Amino acid sequence: MKKGIHPEYVDCTVKCGCGTTWQTRSTITEIKVEVCSSCHPFYTGRGDRLVDAMGRVDRFTKKFGGDYFKQTAKKDRSKRR
Repeated sequence: MKKGIHPEYVDCTVKCGCGTTWQTRSTITEIKVEVCSSCHPFYTGRGDRLVDAMGRVDRFTKKFGGDYFKQTAKKDRSKRR
């Protein structure tokens, strides 16, 4: 390898939003992630728990209202010509 052109490869701490931390190696010293294998519903099997990183669901609800996903009345298409 040529000297002086590659970034320094150092120990790195990865921090998840759920509080889990682990060590790895990277070119930066700290990485922050929102979801990891310890808290993601796919890995934990808890599909009913909603992963809400940094209040995104709350912001969406405030912006569009709580009835955004309610189904609207469908038109009766059985009376076609």
